[in-house]
Parts: sequence; structure tokens; C-alpha cells
Amino acid sequence: MLVGFLLACTFAAMTLRNEVARNAALSTAGTVFSGVFVQAVPFLVLGVVVSGLIAVFVSPEVLAAGVGGAALPGCECGSVPVARRLFGEGGATGAAALTFMLAAPAINPVVLVATAVAFPGAPRMVLARMGASLLTAVIMGWAWSRWGRPEWITRRLPASGARTESRWVVFAEAARHDFLQAASYLVVGAAAAAALHVVVPRWVFAHLAANLILSVAVMATLAVVLALCSEADAFVAASMTMVPLLPRLVFLVVGPAVDVKLFAMQAGMFGRAFAARFAPCTFLVAIASACALGLFVLGGR
Repeated sequence: MLVGFLLACTFAAMTLRNEVARNAALSTAGTVFSGVFVQAVPFLVLGVVVSGLIAVFVSPEVLAAGVGGAALPGCECGSVPVARRLFGEGGATGAAALTFMLAAPAINPVVLVATAVAFPGAPRMVLARMGASLLTAVIMGWAWSRWGRPEWITRRLPASGARTESRWVVFAEAARHDFLQAASYLVVGAAAAAALHVVVPRWVFAHLAANLILSVAVMATLAVVLALCSEADAFVAASMTMVPLLPRLVFLVVGPAVDVKLFAMQAGMFGRAFAARFAPCTFLVAIASACALGLFVLGGR
């Protein structure tokens, strides 16, 4: 039975390969998907390994906000619970915790190196992404310190509890969880990039390239919906060569700051009253920061 199953799988794979080879659209989609996925996976693996090590050896209490987030590579999914622990019960550290939550997944070394590899012909994209992401984080932290209300935090801080597992078990579980979650979104993102190259007519991209405001709005919306991991999103953005650099920068700045999965996590960790205010404001600030830095660094390309 096992031999029959393997033979059936082999036959199906050969048939699919032959069909793809004969179909130009499927061949293009397969090339784009494979290129995005294969390029992104090494950085995804590096990111989740570092994230797992942080889960074992670094407690949330010793983390610093803002620029400190640049030294701690990790997915944005991991930054939300860490920020909630830093936030405490809404004391003076709240603004710093939120700044960390937005900065850490966007300006850490893994993300910046991945961006440089994904955009070898546009080195200024790295500087623009780092500057716009940091600006977004600082503005949102300042905004919370000025207008934030403790009563918006309706979810209490989860208990720490004693950790009885070995460090190896904690590392393996954290890395496994982060990789499976991030890889699933990477598959969705790579598939979306492949579909955009095949399904969407060329005149649509020509119209987007001619209308900068519309292309910025479309790419910002895609960043929220696709919910990619920050270690892999640069390769998806780089594959969208039919879109100007500025809208792709918006995609890279908005994604790690606010998307559908982050909204759900923020609502769960901080409360819906907080998420309903913080996410829309972050969305607008991220777009404005990306556009401002993009126009200055990239020249609006």
C-alpha cells in the first residue's frame, strides 16, 4: 500500500511538473513563488532561532525600547507579548513598551539584512525602511504618553508562573511555534506575489505606477491583509517590480506595525478598546512616515 501511495504521488508530481512546463502563466507563477520562498526561508529560520534564544535567555524586564529593539531580532508576533509585559499595568513605561513593540520587528539586523539582500539595486531602501519604521515607533510612543488612557487597557497582565521546562524545550517550542506561524504567512505572501504577476492584467499595474496615491493605498492595504513576517516581507515586496519603490516601502513599514494578526494579538493582550484606537492610528502614522522618508531618501521613485 505504501509503495502504491508513493508511486501515485510520484506520478502526480510528474504530471503537475509537465503541465506547469507547458503553461506559460503557471510557469511564471511557479518561478515567482519559488524565488520568493527560497530567498526568504533562510532569514525566516535565522529570525526564529534568535527569537527562540531570546525566549530562553532574555526576560522581558531587561529589554529596552526604541533603538534597543534593533539589537533583538524577532517576529512582530513575539514583540506583542513582550511589550505587554514591559507595559505592566499602565505605568510610566507604557510609551516605551509600545515603542519597542513597533521598533523591534522592523529595524532589527535580520530584517535590515534581508531587505538589503532583497533590494540589491536599491540600497537606500534599507535606510528608508529603518528610518520610517523608527519614526513610526517613536511617534506612536510619544502619542501614547500624551493622549493614552490606562482605562483602554482592559486585559490584565498574564501571570508569569514558574517555568519548569528545560531551556532546550523552551527554545524548541518557541522556535517551532514562530516558524510554523511565520512560514504559513510566507506561503500566503509568496502565492499572492505569484498571483499578482499572472492574474492581474498589466494595465492595472501601469495605472498604479502612474497614480502614486492609489498605489500607496493599495500596498498599505495589502500589508495589512497579507500579514507577512517582517523577516520575509522584503522578498515579497521586491518581487513586485511593476510597482514603484515608494509604495513598496509603505508595504514594508506598515506590515510589521499593523496587520490583521497583530490587531488580533493586541486585542487579546491589551484589550479591544486599546487595539481599536492604536491600530488605525499606527496605520496612518506608518503610511505618513514611509511617504515622508521615501520622498526624502528614495526621491519618490
